[in-house]
Amino acid sequence: MNQSYFCETTSKQLADFFHDLHCHPELSNQEFQTTRKIREVLNQYHIEILDLPIETGLVAQIGYGDPIVVLRSDIDALPICEEADTKYISQHKGVMHACGHDFHATAVLGAAILLKQQESALKGQVRILFQAAEEVATGATELIKAGVLENANVVFGIHNDPTLSSGVVGCKAGALTAGVDRFRIDIQAKGTHAARPQDGNDPLLVLANVINILQTIVSRRLASDDNAVLSITQVHSGSTWNIIPDTAFLEGTVRSFDAEVRKKIEMHIRQILNGLAVSFNAQIQLNWQPGPPSVVNNEKWANFALTVAKKEGFEPRVVNASPIGEDFAYYQEVVNGAFMMIGSGGPYPLHHPKFKIDEAIVLPTAGYLATLVADALIELESNTHE
Repeated sequence: MNQSYFCETTSKQLADFFHDLHCHPELSNQEFQTTRKIREVLNQYHIEILDLPIETGLVAQIGYGDPIVVLRSDIDALPICEEADTKYISQHKGVMHACGHDFHATAVLGAAILLKQQESALKGQVRILFQAAEEVATGATELIKAGVLENANVVFGIHNDPTLSSGVVGCKAGALTAGVDRFRIDIQAKGTHAARPQDGNDPLLVLANVINILQTIVSRRLASDDNAVLSITQVHSGSTWNIIPDTAFLEGTVRSFDAEVRKKIEMHIRQILNGLAVSFNAQIQLNWQPGPPSVVNNEKWANFALTVAKKEGFEPRVVNASPIGEDFAYYQEVVNGAFMMIGSGGPYPLHHPKFKIDEAIVLPTAGYLATLVADALIELESNTHE
């Protein structure tokens, strides 16, 4: 990987920016300080910032005319207490960049600086999105409503992947990430003294059956190639050891890669809950919260991204689809594009309190993204003249 994209001063500035962002993470829709810091660097390099009706995050613009390539990063953090072994640990208690959005933002900011330096040679225009609120899956739709994809030809985005070694760029045509759904199930039964269960209707017994039977959906109601995950992640009921409570609830998530499979899983959950409500004479309510669909990469641009990765000294790799969710998918519902996984070296997974990025990938990723965007503009321009 080429390490000489930047002069020493800019390299240090980007390293300091990354450390500062990591030390001062902000949750979704609260990224005011992060936005201010990005704005300061963009202003320093005289990069145009669009005036949009958004409170956090921002959009920069480089170059002129058509075609238009969009490059997106996310900037929000997670409600996690950091335990990583690093000198620049989070200073905001209970908040951490445990998904690597500080890396994404720094790499894309570096790409913006490089693209500005070659602005007169660009064969079109670049819009660079520093998107808020990816973790709650609302940031992309807000920017789309603000018009950031107007007249755009292609959109690119990245996410780090600790399961891939540093120096690897992973991508594939078709579904790359999962569609994400969240659900909550509330059970209303009848509490009583724990010594006289016959006088009540135990919601915990209902809850136990809900958990067991929901787990049969993937194993027994879907085809073996209908890749999906159903996980129960939170269970609550009761207040003490000798009382059977009135209520119980659980929460969980479903991850799937196909729109029809996604609908089928929700249908099966509703059928199971309706049957259990009758069987146990209890009230069971499902609150279903659909999240972003699958990231589905355009074949041409996925292959293009891998080709540029090899050119830039990365190891290009066709990867399997991942069950993580990404609101980048909303951009791809409007414009063709590709989403790439950047190897970040592990060993801890995303959303882990000890998660840590390999800093050595930051500047090479910035260079890769700048080249990818510039080459995409050339590719688009050549197609218009054929």
